[in-house]
Amino acid sequence: MAISYLKKATKTSASDAGDVQETVRSILAEIENDGEAAARRFAEKFDKYAGNIVLTREEIDAAAAQVPQKLKDDIQFAHDNVRRFAEAQKRSIVDFETEVIPGLVAGQKSIPCNAAGCYVPGGRYSHIASAIMTVTTAKVAGCKHISACSPPRPDVGIAPAIIYTADLCGADSILAMGGVQGVASMAFGLFGLPQADILVGPGNQFVAEAKRILFGRVGIDMFAGPTDSLIIADETADAEIVAADLVGQAEHGYNSPVWLVTTDRALAERVLALVPQHIDKLPKLNRQNATAAWRDYAEVIVCDTREEVAATSDQYAPEHLTVHAADLDWWLERLSCYGSLFLGEETTVAFGDKSSGPNHVLPTSGAARYTGGLSVHKYMKIVTWQRSTKEASKQIAVATARISRLEGMEGHARTADVRLAKYFPGENFDLSAEDL
Repeated sequence: MAISYLKKATKTSASDAGDVQETVRSILAEIENDGEAAARRFAEKFDKYAGNIVLTREEIDAAAAQVPQKLKDDIQFAHDNVRRFAEAQKRSIVDFETEVIPGLVAGQKSIPCNAAGCYVPGGRYSHIASAIMTVTTAKVAGCKHISACSPPRPDVGIAPAIIYTADLCGADSILAMGGVQGVASMAFGLFGLPQADILVGPGNQFVAEAKRILFGRVGIDMFAGPTDSLIIADETADAEIVAADLVGQAEHGYNSPVWLVTTDRALAERVLALVPQHIDKLPKLNRQNATAAWRDYAEVIVCDTREEVAATSDQYAPEHLTVHAADLDWWLERLSCYGSLFLGEETTVAFGDKSSGPNHVLPTSGAARYTGGLSVHKYMKIVTWQRSTKEASKQIAVATARISRLEGMEGHARTADVRLAKYFPGENFDLSAEDL
């Protein structure tokens, strides 16, 4: 495999992760012990906010009144697209039953989680789209109670557009609380909330660590790291658009990796020249994030063949994968490791991030090798059931007794024995693990 790096990252997503585990663990323990009082203390400390935590209907309506109608229309458009895609996903989950052997029927049933907790970032950027992605999908799944929490601005509260969006999408409770304290409030069932069965949504490293520590006591969507994006391009790609797409994802944060993998060296060199120009045109905060991400984490890789490109992409297993290349069907069939795939110049990661329909909460840091992103399926438990006739249980019981005894699990074996004795009195069965 002939691969060359025109630009090599000096850092990885783990380089500046920092040791936040003990800090988060301490905060969680204090909130679990002291409850709402501790959560309020941390809200005042970190969010500089001492206002109402669970928003009232009056507060929600007041926030909605501050949102311009044009933005409301855009939010409704995005919500409808995400809802329609989620509804299609739900239809793909089929309850069924099948006769395994004559008289033994087994089945599958999907059951939504009762309570979902959705985290909506509101720090550097007001993530309106994250409210759409998390709350809408939980609503379609059929969760009985959906909580949404978002960091309030100091002495102001949650951005009105986030409040409006969470309410539109179906949140039953909206909490003006961010960070670890917000996650903990949903997980522990504070402020009158039911304890969350699952916690979802993006957040900073403290939010991600809180979800990681709580995993097991509650479900989570996935383990999260900094967002990352990879672009595949060939000689047909437009360098300007490729550069814009790379910068568009690098602005997420200083440690957000972006990668270009191409078969065209001339294109790669052109993109390398264009990216700084695109970064320089961004607003200050966005420019600072993109500059650091491009300097420290970005890579530009040239391969000889498209098979090498595909293999390299699969190795990186990016959160977002965009293809600017000919024969898009070939790439759709060949690529296997990504959170979400964007095929062709006509689509881009930002479409998926904001409004096109598929969810934007996706696996990062190579996790796309083994999992997909947030979906209706994440909020649903796929459970099984079975029912047997007495006659069918005969064969099952004999096999169960023998296997159990071979494993040394005599108690298991005897649950089969008693049924054989009751249902088939007078019959003799070989229930030992050894050959006669």
